Amino acid sequence: MKTISCKVLVLGAGPGGYVAAIRAGQLGLDTVIVDGQAPGGTCLNVGCIPSKALIHAADEFEAAVHFSGKNKLGISVEKPTLDLSKTIKWKDSIVRRLNAGVTGLLKKNKVQLVVGWGTMQDGKTCIVETDDGQLAIKAENVILATGSVPVEIPSLPYGGNIISSTEALALKEVPERLVVIGGGYIGLELGTAYAKMGSKVTVVEAMPSILSQYDKELTKPVAASLKALGVEVLLNTKAKGTNETADGLVVELPDGKEQTIDANKILVTVGRRAKTENFGLEGLDLTMAGRVVAINNKCQTSMNGVYAIGDLTGEPMLAHHAMAQGEMVAEIIAGHNRTFDKVAIPAVCFTDPEIVTCGLSPDEATAAGHKTKIGTFPFAANGRAMTMEAEVGFVRVVARDDNHLVLGIQAVGKGVSELSAAFSLALEMGACLEDIAGTIHAHPTQSEGFQEAALQALGHALHI
Repeated sequence: MKTISCKVLVLGAGPGGYVAAIRAGQLGLDTVIVDGQAPGGTCLNVGCIPSKALIHAADEFEAAVHFSGKNKLGISVEKPTLDLSKTIKWKDSIVRRLNAGVTGLLKKNKVQLVVGWGTMQDGKTCIVETDDGQLAIKAENVILATGSVPVEIPSLPYGGNIISSTEALALKEVPERLVVIGGGYIGLELGTAYAKMGSKVTVVEAMPSILSQYDKELTKPVAASLKALGVEVLLNTKAKGTNETADGLVVELPDGKEQTIDANKILVTVGRRAKTENFGLEGLDLTMAGRVVAINNKCQTSMNGVYAIGDLTGEPMLAHHAMAQGEMVAEIIAGHNRTFDKVAIPAVCFTDPEIVTCGLSPDEATAAGHKTKIGTFPFAANGRAMTMEAEVGFVRVVARDDNHLVLGIQAVGKGVSELSAAFSLALEMGACLEDIAGTIHAHPTQSEGFQEAALQALGHALHI
């Protein structure tokens, strides 16, 4: 067996892993990164990027359908058709371009990419199964970045008509009837996309509300949009299994009665869990925090020289969280004094309309003991939103009552994902309401809603 040695071994080339490797290479550290699939991990290959491509295609198709009928803009087109196979090819081309980009960046920074599935033998040694046979890698420092996998329902194992988000992003045709199990962000993003492409979509959610991690004011516009699209949402409803012919889902309704919902495809999106198997975790002496690897504020595990980042360390399971951790760990290994002390990590739900949260919600701020000032500005009063036919939604700012320090910012509306950077920056810079209100925001833009929300909290909004 061939053996190579390095300063840093990164196991997993997802967002956290490849960023860690690139930064380590920039810092002059001899670095090897291992993964059995193309660089980019779940996010780039079968998650964030391809799902947003599918959502965009669905939005464009829905717009074309809209303009084939009566509309306010006076645009008239023939009734459109959708060739999903071509859409998927376009989506795949984007993924390939980004794969190549990550590979190029690793090479540019002198990081060795080993393609194969790695198994840790101990805290310093990894055995990789490559096409050319086994390769042993010995490293002074190890960064575990194995990511996460979809949660499977025992009574609904994946296969055939029962699919995960991975298969949902590679369908060859739009299913006539799609049942989505799970009313979280993954299920609603994909369910909304397929509804816009023509599927009859039913969402089955065991909880009493969709998007349970968000407050009702944020989810109301999403629920209204689902209804307008003809999506049926069954709350307090449990998925039991398939019927005898496997073309329907048996559910238990709130009253305890069972019902079968016809389905060509059943999409299971009940969450993700840290990938803790098939890479030798059981052979490492790591302290666990439940089902995830326990780390400190430097992403150090209980083993000397072994770090863990990203979904393997638990919530929030977000690519940008993993990236920030990966960059930091590379700098720590290079001797820099770094700790993970972010004020807030933004989260975006790419439903229709989109939701952005950063920092504390009103309820979370109250629970933390803060007396608050809250300002809200509706897009119905925003000129740019009107010109985009995007008047649904609002921006909300939560601040301390005493010194006006901003604690959290939320928004729901068309395209509000692009406001997430401004929200994060305000919190990281320790902005007060007066800072946001006193910053000139370009007109006409949706970002003016941010300024107006701060003004409203101060008691003198200008446009409501």
